[in-house]
Amino acid sequence: MTVFGSVCRRGGRMGDARAVARAVAPDVAGDKYPRSGRSAGTSFDELDPEHNTHFGSSDEGKGYDITQITAPVNADMEQMRMNLRDIIGRKNPLLLAAADQIFGAGGKRLRPVLVFLVARATAIKMNMSDITDRQRRLAEITEMIHTASLVHDDVLDDCDTRRGKETIHTLYGARVAILAGDFLFAQSSWFLANLDNLEVIKLISQVIADFADGEISQAGALFNCDITLDEYMEKSHNKTASLIAASCKSASVFSECEESVKIDMYEYGKHLGLAFQVVDDILDFTQSEEQLGKPQGQDLASGNLTAPTIFALKRVPELRGLIENQFEKEGDLQRAIDIVNEHGIAEARKLAKREGDIALASLRQLPDSDAKRSLVGMVGYVLERIY
Repeated sequence: MTVFGSVCRRGGRMGDARAVARAVAPDVAGDKYPRSGRSAGTSFDELDPEHNTHFGSSDEGKGYDITQITAPVNADMEQMRMNLRDIIGRKNPLLLAAADQIFGAGGKRLRPVLVFLVARATAIKMNMSDITDRQRRLAEITEMIHTASLVHDDVLDDCDTRRGKETIHTLYGARVAILAGDFLFAQSSWFLANLDNLEVIKLISQVIADFADGEISQAGALFNCDITLDEYMEKSHNKTASLIAASCKSASVFSECEESVKIDMYEYGKHLGLAFQVVDDILDFTQSEEQLGKPQGQDLASGNLTAPTIFALKRVPELRGLIENQFEKEGDLQRAIDIVNEHGIAEARKLAKREGDIALASLRQLPDSDAKRSLVGMVGYVLERIY
């Protein structure tokens, strides 16, 4: 049996970002947008089950309140979670326990949250009374595609835990895990076909091809110090941003928005996804092993050169030798991590902020609403992890 569709999914100052937020949605950065204290132990995987990272408080000592950000779609998310669990368990009793593990309570999943937020924000723009059943199904499809890739990844990478819970293959064996992932891919394809919208079918189908392209390009560029920033951004788009962009645009398609709004929603998802990936790559260097839940600099150690390393390579020739020799001597990896922290993080932060600013600007056509304010807040929530 092959692991169908298996791919590895890791996709200035905050004052400046908040100034942009005020320009896009004046109430977001003011009193109408609640903030809460944020400790170093808060886990970002509460938002996205793919990631096991933590972030500390921002330079102002306060953080974006993720509970408030997701509040406009809490009921939508709970309905989706129950539907997904039933989809697997009802037709496949063998997979019922796996379904409880995959879609059990807990976790605020980034991709379907964004689908529902875009659906509600564009529904208001188009004077719709509520979001459609097809938008609800789209959120389920998005989560099934993403989760299927994670279940298969855990088999290939032999991961014991995800989001602090034992993985499916650890609990039930590789066979059940592969079957669960295959079923999710197959079911998502069937649901996608039944949306009966060629534009959306093409958008989401392209994501699967992008997943594979991203993995192939990463595997072919390990320890390659000549990788360019453009190549890194293309890989990040394919692995992370593509699904977010396609699902955000698809949500606007089902609100029957004009073409310019659909393009803006794609751009929002794309650049939020890119900011998200750059931030994650920064944290791989700046956080401790305890915060990350994995060794610091793990991407670098495996030869996966990300934005901070690419920037540092331009400044410190010594780093190239350490990488090309694959850290053969004791202390080489730590020396490389120190170089990247000193010479690559600042530029990578600027890159993440630029991507976040583009995402914010892409919301300009949406009328003010709770959903739009949450879309703005999501950008701040991603960016604040690096300040």
